[in-house]
Amino acid sequence: MMVSPRIEDTFVKVIFGWGILAAMFTSGPVKVNVFVGANSKTNSTSNPWWLSGGTSNNEPAAGFGDVNISAILNSFQMGYDKRVRPNYGGQAVTVGVTMFVLSISELSEVGMDFTLDMYFRQFWQDPRLSFERRPGLDKLVVGAEYIKLIWVPDTFFVNEKTAYFHDATTDNQFVRIFHTGDILRSIRLTITASCPMDLQYFPMDSQLCYIEIESFGYTMSDIRYKWNDGLNSVQVSGDVSLPQFKVLGHRQKTIEASLSTGNYSRLACEIQFVRSMGYYLIQIYIPSSLIVVISWVSFWLNRGATPARVGLGVTTVLTMTTLISSTNSALPKISYVKSIDVYLAACFFMVFASLLEYASVGYMAKRIQMRKNRFLAIQKMAEQKKNEALHASNANINDATNLDLGPGLPKQTVHDPSRHCKGGSRENTITKYNNAHPVGRFPRRFDEEAPPPPPAPCPPAPKMVQPISVVTPKDINKMFGITASDIDKYSRVIFPITFVCFQLMYWIIYQHLSDILVEDLVFLQKE
Repeated sequence: MMVSPRIEDTFVKVIFGWGILAAMFTSGPVKVNVFVGANSKTNSTSNPWWLSGGTSNNEPAAGFGDVNISAILNSFQMGYDKRVRPNYGGQAVTVGVTMFVLSISELSEVGMDFTLDMYFRQFWQDPRLSFERRPGLDKLVVGAEYIKLIWVPDTFFVNEKTAYFHDATTDNQFVRIFHTGDILRSIRLTITASCPMDLQYFPMDSQLCYIEIESFGYTMSDIRYKWNDGLNSVQVSGDVSLPQFKVLGHRQKTIEASLSTGNYSRLACEIQFVRSMGYYLIQIYIPSSLIVVISWVSFWLNRGATPARVGLGVTTVLTMTTLISSTNSALPKISYVKSIDVYLAACFFMVFASLLEYASVGYMAKRIQMRKNRFLAIQKMAEQKKNEALHASNANINDATNLDLGPGLPKQTVHDPSRHCKGGSRENTITKYNNAHPVGRFPRRFDEEAPPPPPAPCPPAPKMVQPISVVTPKDINKMFGITASDIDKYSRVIFPITFVCFQLMYWIIYQHLSDILVEDLVFLQKE
């Protein structure tokens, strides 16, 4: 049995269908409420169509008006070509730049670069994006997605090594479109830029790092860059701090770069860093100075304590070598001499000189001992020769006292040698006897005694042995006028005085040379 549908159900279905169709065809664009001021009044008859929200009904007088932002943004794309710069073929686009440095995380001597996090803002004008100003609506703030629909300058950083955008939680950038067509683009960037450093006065140096901003493809006939807020275009946060550096200030420059493809407008921001010496004083300067002082302990040790003095000297030399190697390993391999190299080289020379000082003491003591041994040997030989000479002279005297008067006659022994010499009493007696009895007058009897022969000449007196000239014990303990102990005594005074004089000259000279201040510097903190 067929049941006919009820008339009420059919009517409800028809009404529901017409309601769905009416809702589909009468839905208007998105409406956004914008605050225009408490005393402002809206007149729907005088507003453009994109400000009316697609209706002719006025809102209650509550200080708000209905503005169709989507319609305004969509109207910008009518006939807009983002591939063409504003005023193409006419006046160059002026791009203003400002920077706010949030932090500087690293300044590396090895990589010759520095890393900073900043807000980078660009200002330019695009008449194609201008719109009618309304009370409370003089600019539009849109997200990062809309940037892809409009023309933006092709700005890049000339000395950039690496850079990346921040996208947590969304892309950290925005665009503001003013009713006059002025555009502001702000973006957060982290950039690692090259920074050639002069380490001649390291670690008392100050470095000037810079960031260069330029258009990659547009020459000066198309884009000109300028610092938008003058000297206040670059600002550095007061919270910026580095472990080894202090940010002294910054300086802004405008440059015209001439390349093979044309002349380009370029901006440069230079930031001066001053190195803090606390780390290097604690880790390098003070330890190296103490090592030099330790090497002087050997001057007070006995020169006979060879193992102690040699061990102390070698240990200090090796310690200084290790300190120099560890210091240079953390720095780039450069060919010129740094100020810290001068200091470490002087300390190494002082330590090495202390080791050589003991070598000279040992050498001089050895030479003096050899001279002593030679002196004792010569003295012993002199005594032997002296004794031999005395024995020989005594033997000659004994031979001279035994006189031989001729063959067949007995020898006469004269105990007094002076009696046999000319002028003696015995000689006079013999002479008188010969004169009284000449040989030719009186025949000689065989039984009488023959007259004595004339006395033989006196033998030469034995020469006294002269003592051999030798150095006295006072002179034998010295070499070049000093003793081995004198070297230690002089070193105890000369080495400290020399090191103190070097310290004074080093710090005075390098502090004066490294005190370089850049002109036109905008200081970060007023001193």
